[in-house]
Amino acid sequence: MKTPRIMFYQDGRHSKIYTYEPPLQKEEYEDIVNELIGTPIDTLVFCLGEGRTMLHDTKAGEFWGHNIDKWPHTIFRRAHQNAKGLIEKGHDPLRIICERAQREGFMIYPSLNIQWDSAARGEGTIWVRVSDFRFDNTDLEIGSDGNIDPDFPGIGCMDFKHQKVRDERFGIIKEAVTEYSVDGFEVNLAQMPYFFHPKETDTGRTIMTEWISKIHSTVKESGADRKLAIRVINNIDRCFELGLDVKEWIKQEIVDVIIVQDRHHRINPMADFTPFVQAVEGTSCTMIAVIQNLFQDGSSAHKVDNIEKTRATACNYWDQNVGGLFLDRGWFVDAPFGDAFYAKVRELPYPHLMDAKDKTYYLSYPGRMGDEDTNLQACPELPIELSVGIPAHAEFTISDDLQKWNAVNRIHDVLLRINIVGITELDKLEFKLNGKKLPESCLRTINLMFRMNIPENRKIGGYLFIFRPDIQNWPVKGKNDLEITLLKRDPDVITDVAVQKVEIETKYLLGRNFYHGRSDSDLGE
Repeated sequence: MKTPRIMFYQDGRHSKIYTYEPPLQKEEYEDIVNELIGTPIDTLVFCLGEGRTMLHDTKAGEFWGHNIDKWPHTIFRRAHQNAKGLIEKGHDPLRIICERAQREGFMIYPSLNIQWDSAARGEGTIWVRVSDFRFDNTDLEIGSDGNIDPDFPGIGCMDFKHQKVRDERFGIIKEAVTEYSVDGFEVNLAQMPYFFHPKETDTGRTIMTEWISKIHSTVKESGADRKLAIRVINNIDRCFELGLDVKEWIKQEIVDVIIVQDRHHRINPMADFTPFVQAVEGTSCTMIAVIQNLFQDGSSAHKVDNIEKTRATACNYWDQNVGGLFLDRGWFVDAPFGDAFYAKVRELPYPHLMDAKDKTYYLSYPGRMGDEDTNLQACPELPIELSVGIPAHAEFTISDDLQKWNAVNRIHDVLLRINIVGITELDKLEFKLNGKKLPESCLRTINLMFRMNIPENRKIGGYLFIFRPDIQNWPVKGKNDLEITLLKRDPDVITDVAVQKVEIETKYLLGRNFYHGRSDSDLGE
């Protein structure tokens, strides 16, 4: 069985079961697979419902909405209607996807969200997606005995020290690999990655390793060539603290593919996967890095709207010798897919193809949806506060070898953009890159303190400093250090000063002494 290289996650809900008016047609649902035909994606990872309840014809788990009489949420009701309608016509949604995927040459990995927070019947709307097992077994939750910090983020999650909890989850996995034609299975441990009381993770590691071993054996018994993929957060030490001994799993060969998720839904060009790459080196396990399709700009998340950000991120990941890429949630929400989607996906497996193409690297914002709670791998993040006379540092990594491409006359431009808020025209700053002061002769300053008729997500304010450094001051391949010092402060203002954006843009000519862009209309650049 081939090892996955480009995996694509699809939850089966947002772009199809939520979207189409009932009754959903089999052909409409098959588009989940059809829209990937002709791309370099080799593996479809298909989520089983929501995790607590399923949207396929399960006997081991519970069907989404089977315990609901009146619906407080029309979209969640539609999911129930569409899935039930397909099943009643003899079209099990999971079987549709498995058969269609393999017919079109894709490997198919069902995926289960292992952990979810607590929910109470009748409160809010999410509860209509919850199983009776969760409603009836609140005594099995991590915080059930009350002997826990009320702020612990996993307080309402199921405690995996209980055999009953592990058996319920295992039954759904076993059914998927024994009753359906699959190529593997993904166990998602990155969502709500809390499985034990914080004081019981030492014994929890043994329990979890035995459970993972049991799943792996079941997957292999259902088909020797099938693979078990496990998704974890991007901090191998934090995984250990949470009760997930990833290194031991790799050593015991009870995981075939380790998928490492750096942030929930948002892209991070500066993600460091080195500890996981080192952990799988010399083993049969493949390490796959999650690449997202959303970026965080201040308090908002937006779709990655240009291929340059995707290239920069993918190349930085490939440079770390990852074994493949996993296209997570932010990708399938683009459906129905257009030219921009296919252009980005086409290049992803080929770092050599992206090498001499335009890229935009940037520092990201702090996490969302629990990222901070799980202490993900440390990366430089924004905003960075500035104080008078104290140098602040922003480390960034690029995969471009600018000197190499300059030697053959392929470099069009190199730009460094820094947005700083809270300052006035009287403030004085100094910028250094890798210890060298960036001269003002290569700087353009743009006043963004106030603008009208600007989209909300672009009202960043402050001043934008754009450097076009000469060759002696270009960033280098690998790690770079940007040092920013607030030398003098306007005495009449007391606003906080912070670095709000750091971007590095590299632009290439299409050929030696050729033009930049898609046509000779760019000759004037």
